[in-house]
Amino acid sequence: MLSRIVLASNNKGKLAELRAMLAPLGITLVPQGELGIPEAEEPFRTFLENALAKARHAAQHSGLPALADDAGLCVEAFGGLPGVDTAYYATQFGHPKGDDNNVTALLEQMRGIEDRRAALVSTLVAVRSPQDPEPLVSVGRAPGEIARERRGEHGFGFDPVMVIPAFGKTFAELPPEVKNANSHRGQAARQMVQLIRERWL
Repeated sequence: MLSRIVLASNNKGKLAELRAMLAPLGITLVPQGELGIPEAEEPFRTFLENALAKARHAAQHSGLPALADDAGLCVEAFGGLPGVDTAYYATQFGHPKGDDNNVTALLEQMRGIEDRRAALVSTLVAVRSPQDPEPLVSVGRAPGEIARERRGEHGFGFDPVMVIPAFGKTFAELPPEVKNANSHRGQAARQMVQLIRERWL
């Protein structure tokens, strides 16, 4: 019986969101840090390859099934970047690594740019073992526009500047349950819950 899955992340925001979204499965999500698992290398240029590498790494070190999320912001005016480099975006412009600095750097880089289209993308990959030949893969995409300044108190990452057209608000201005229902990670997690139900339970 599947009772625990290791999450190949130590990001508290990500852990809280995924725990809430996977709750219907009755499975405990254990962050890899609790098991002393080091961060995996992420040398690839796509979310899918990095998520798969992280999931296999966590499964290898824990002996448990593993779930990994690789997510990022894809900005139209930058040809889809920062993409897989989203977490380190600020460091390219002389700021320390961190969510708030990423937002600052993005607003600086987009000053004077009219095309504000962007999408938050989340790719979730789950493996039963490090060698699992059939990983479960789900992808969520939340298209929107980059605001010209921070708005809202909720969420993390680029939530304060990601305007969702259906609401005319940033993710950070929406209540968490509304955000989770519409976010890139929410979409991917709902698909993943279905896949785990169908294939693993």
